[in-house]
Amino acid sequence: MAKLEINERKQRLLMALVERHIRFGQPVGSKTLATGSGLSVSPATIRNIMAELEEMGLLTSPHTSAGRVPTELGYRLYVDTLLASSTMERPDNARLRDQLRLLLAPEQSPQELVSQASRTLAELTRMAGLVAVPRREVATLRQVEFLPLSGQRVLVVLVVNRSEVQNRIIHTSREYDQSELRQAANYINHTYAGCDLDRICEGLLSTMDADRAQMDVLMQTTLDIAGKALRQEVQDSDYVVSGESNLLEGAQADNIDQLRDLFAAFNRKRDILHLLERSIKAEGVQIFIGRESGYQPFEDYSLVSAPYKMGNGPVGVLAVVGPTRMDYEKVIPTVDITARILSAALTQL
Repeated sequence: MAKLEINERKQRLLMALVERHIRFGQPVGSKTLATGSGLSVSPATIRNIMAELEEMGLLTSPHTSAGRVPTELGYRLYVDTLLASSTMERPDNARLRDQLRLLLAPEQSPQELVSQASRTLAELTRMAGLVAVPRREVATLRQVEFLPLSGQRVLVVLVVNRSEVQNRIIHTSREYDQSELRQAANYINHTYAGCDLDRICEGLLSTMDADRAQMDVLMQTTLDIAGKALRQEVQDSDYVVSGESNLLEGAQADNIDQLRDLFAAFNRKRDILHLLERSIKAEGVQIFIGRESGYQPFEDYSLVSAPYKMGNGPVGVLAVVGPTRMDYEKVIPTVDITARILSAALTQL
C-alpha cells in the first residue's frame, strides 16, 4: 500500500477526530472538532476538510449521523503518525515497566511467564491478550543417568544442550537394578551423545521393529526405558489467550456475530498462529487493522503484536486483540514494553 501523505492541518484534524472517536465511540461532527482540534478555523472550514478526508478514504459517514468515523485507512494513518511521533513516550511508562518486572519475575518457569504475560496484557488493556508459547528448542543430549526407585520407577537425570539439567520420573514394566540401568545409560551416552532427543527416539523406535528375540538383555533394557526417558514433553497449546470476556463488554449488538467468529478463530488457532508467525519475523511492534490481517473474523478488530526473545533470537510473539477503536496510544507501548520485560525474564532463566 502506497503511503498516503496529507498536509499538517488535515493530519491534526484527523488525529483529533480519531482520538475523540476512540474515547467516546460516537461519530464526530464539525462543531465538536471546532472546539477540540486546536485548529483556529470555523466549523464550515472543518466540514470542508472532513469532506476531503472522506474523499481520500480516511473517514466515512454512518447513515444515521452527520458526523464521521475513521476508516481502516484512517486508523492506519493515525497509527503510523503515532509511531513516528514522540507521543508514544507516555509519562507512565516507567511505572508500567516497574509493574511488569514484578509480575514477570524470572523465578517463574517459561510456561508460567507466558501465562502471566497473557493475563497481564488483558488486565492492562481491557482486551484479549495472546502470547504464543516459546518455540521448543531442539534438545541435544549431552549425558543421561538412570537411578532406580521403588515401585517400578526410575529417576532420569538428563543433561541437554550446554548445561540444562532435567529430572524426570518414569514408570517401567518391571524393577531394574543399578547395574542394568548403568549399562543402558552408558550405551545411550556412547551411541547418541550429541544427537537431538527426537532423532534418538526415532532411532530407538526403528530398532524396536527388529526381532526382540535376537536382542541381548542390554538392548531390551535400553529400549524399555529410553523411549519414556528421552521423549520431549508435548506443549499443551500453541498460545495462551486471556481476557476474551473483555471483548464482550465492549461489543455492540450489531457485531456479536463478528465477535463469535473471532472466538471461533481463537479456538481454531490456525489463522491466529499465522498472524503471529508473520509478527515473529518482523522487528518491533506490528499492527494489523481490520482487513489488513487478511482474515474475515478480524474485519472489526485490530491485532497489536511484538516478538519476544530468549537470548539473542525471537522465540515467540505476544499480542493484544481488540476493536479497531482501541486506544492505540496506550496499547502499543504496553505490548512493546511487555515483550521487552518478558524477553529479559526468559533470558535470565
